[in-house]
Formats: sequence, structure tokens, C-alpha cells
Amino acid sequence: MSWETVIGLEIHAQLATRSKIFSSAATAYGAAPNAQANLVDLGYPGVLPVLNREAVRMAVKFGLAIGAQISPRSIFARKNYFYPDLPKGYQISQYEKPVVEKGKMQILLEDGTIKVVGITRAHLEEDAGKSLHEDFHGASGIDLNRAGTPLLEIVSEPDMRSAKEAVAYLKKIHTLVRYLEICDGNMQEGSFRCDANVSVRPIGQEKFGTRCEIKNLNSFRYIEKAINYEVARQIEEIEAGRKIKQETRLFDPDKGETRSLRSKEEANDYRYFPDPDLLPVVIEQDFIESVRTTLPELPDQKAARYIEKFGLSAYDAGVLTASREMGDYYEGVLAALKSQNLEGNEKLAANWTMGELSAALNKDGVEVTESKIDAARLAGLLARIADETISGKIAKEVFESMWAEGKDADAIIEAKGLKQITDTGAIEKTIDEVMAANPKQLADYRSGKDKLFGFFVGQVMKVTGGKANPAQVNDLLKKKLAG
Repeated sequence: MSWETVIGLEIHAQLATRSKIFSSAATAYGAAPNAQANLVDLGYPGVLPVLNREAVRMAVKFGLAIGAQISPRSIFARKNYFYPDLPKGYQISQYEKPVVEKGKMQILLEDGTIKVVGITRAHLEEDAGKSLHEDFHGASGIDLNRAGTPLLEIVSEPDMRSAKEAVAYLKKIHTLVRYLEICDGNMQEGSFRCDANVSVRPIGQEKFGTRCEIKNLNSFRYIEKAINYEVARQIEEIEAGRKIKQETRLFDPDKGETRSLRSKEEANDYRYFPDPDLLPVVIEQDFIESVRTTLPELPDQKAARYIEKFGLSAYDAGVLTASREMGDYYEGVLAALKSQNLEGNEKLAANWTMGELSAALNKDGVEVTESKIDAARLAGLLARIADETISGKIAKEVFESMWAEGKDADAIIEAKGLKQITDTGAIEKTIDEVMAANPKQLADYRSGKDKLFGFFVGQVMKVTGGKANPAQVNDLLKKKLAG
């Protein structure tokens, strides 16, 4: 039997507010355990929550960016369950009336097609604390610094049909929340994580299969592995005549497998009811419009502009707009080239930004904002390629020196004598020497072994130390070898 995978994601994005959603406690990462949990976060009797207006603004900003409906009236509810790091015994969340409903997100698939993933809702809620199980000798520690931190839970429709589609969607949301500056997207610190709801069904069947939820995934690589494992597990179970149990599972990255955590709760298990300490949130149209004016150029809009204005491919545009900072860097390179009257090198700038620069950033483990070569200095290197002072191959050597030494391209080119040889007479003389030194290869080439052309190119470049202009070498060689 052929099977179809059905995936929906619940993404938890920690909002970049300075204080918590219902208290004045700080949200900064890395404080000593329990140093940032006040009486409201700890659930002391008699304390009252006060809604953080900035969290509402960020939620509305996200809703507008995905073309969703902004609810004029939303309600906070109590979601009741026991967990050691949930001080109150309930979580304040939104259930029946979330702030954001019915949005959508476009993702680019590997075959180049566009797929639309529906977003059911995005609601505000508070985070729980964190249980610490290491270094406590058989006991657990509880750190409540994260309790009360504002979260935007983004719930997709079950529209994804493979782990790769799920990862593409997750990356797109990750990019968007960082563009909007509502979440730092730090997956290692838990600022951006997701739960994956996975089920399988026979191809052609409309009814969904029984789903399992994989909790707290915080790595794109682990998410793909977890979903693929879970799909294979469910198919194996069904084909063996067993039924899938609706449950919550955890992914073990060391073993590369999911394992059962608990049976999956339904909404009625949580005994939702409106929080009596919080009034309904009324969002007026004027507030929505004021938030709309703060929207930046969104990733899809920027990518479309790069394709139309700069002639880039959809892939290149997607890579360059994957982060707001990378797009800013690329446009900084273009602006610097324009100041030197070198417009028309958008593809060259794209290739170097995505290629040499990104490789250097990855090797050093730094972000583009921490690059050792700023946009203006990279443009200086590209200018020397464009005016044929150096070849693309030599430019890579210059780039490495720029990264290591912190010098400009011109200084390195001058100090190392790397200027390209463009003198026709000098190149012809070298070609004559190479032909004279390789009579057998010359005879073989002229007898029809055209592949030897590359050999002669290589020899000329070797003799000139890679400095000869490659285009001139090719043109002159063709004439000389033709006899």
C-alpha cells in the first residue's frame, strides 16, 4: 500500500519584549536560576496579571504579515494541567478567541513550485519554567526564569506532506519573525521551537489517520529526522496490523528515534475557561493600522524585487532574503558598486555574497553582521574583478587575505603583485613557449583531440602564475593552436 504523510506544525516563537507577558519581570536570557521570576510569575495568591501591550502589538504585526484576520476581540483562558515547572497549576493562553486567525504562508519546494500552507491561528500565551535534570544527583531543579515569558503559538493547517516541506515552512516562519523583529529566532536558547503533529493515511483516503505529536523540536535537522522516523514507525505499525495510539512523543537525537512520553490530551482535558483576572482584549482598527505602518519589506516582497530588478533566479533571491541582515549586506555591496559606476554586477555580487562570504561566515561561526569584510570592502574586491584588474580565481586568494589580514583588496593586490596580465603580446609569447615545450600534445590537438585545449590553458595559466586574463588566453590559444 502507498502512504501519504500529513503534517501540521505548532511553532512557539518567544516574543522579543523586555518584560514578561503578565508581569514586569525581565526576559533576558542567561540570568541565574529563578532570578527573573516575581510573585506574578510564581503564582502567589492575590497577585493579578497585567497584559503586556507590546506582546499584543507583535502578535498583530505577525498577523498582518501573513494576511490573516485580526480579531477585534480576543480572550485569555486558563489551560489547566500539572507540571513541576508550571507554578500556578495552569497556563494563561488563548483558546476560542485568538488574536490572529486564518493566515497563509508560501513556501518554495525543491522542484521550484510554490505551495501555500494555511495558518489556522496564532495566539498569545505564557511560557512555563524549565526542569533541570543534570547535576542534581537523582533530583530535578526548577528554573522559573522562563515562566511568564510571552509566546506566540503559530498553528498551521495539516497541509504539509513531507518532512522537507515542514522544514521549508518552519524556515520561512523563522525568517519572517526575525524580519518583523518580534523574535530573535535563537533555537539553541529555546526562543524558537516547534511541535510536529504527524500522521499517515493511504493515498486517496480523505480521512486523516491518528496523529502523534512530537514535542519541543529546536533544530531544523532534528525536525526532519524526527518526522521521517515517525512516518516510518507509523507505517510499520499499521502494516503489522497494529493501531496507532494518539500520544505525545519525544525525539532522541542520539538514537535518531521518537519515544512515547504520554497519551495525547484533548482540549477538554485542559478544562479551558476564561481567565477571570483578565478582561477581553479589544483591538481597534486604528491600532491595527498603526501597526501596519511599521511593517518592513517582507521576505517574499524583497525576493520578488531582486528577481525583477536585479535579474536573479528565484533560488538566489531566496537565499539572499533568508535573513534581513543578509539582504541588507547584499544591497550594501550593490550600493558601493553603484558609487563606483559599476552597476550591472548584481549577479556577481550575489554569487560572492552567497559563496565566499557565506562560507567564511560559516567557517568562523559568525553572523553576517559580524563579518570581517564589510559590504563596501567586498564591493572593492568585486570592482577589481569587474575592471579585469584580477581574475575571479585570484580574487578568491585576495578574499582570503582580506578576511585574515583586515586589509582592502587594492592594498593586497598591490603588495602581492596580483594584477592580471592583459598585454596581448606578453600572453602570445607565453603561448608560443608552451606550444614549443609540448610538441606531442600540440600534434595530438591538431589531429583532432580537442580536449587537450584545456591542457594548454592550464599550462599558460601555470606559467603566468594564474595572472593571465582567462578570456584573452582562450581567444589567443584558439588562434595559435589552429596554426
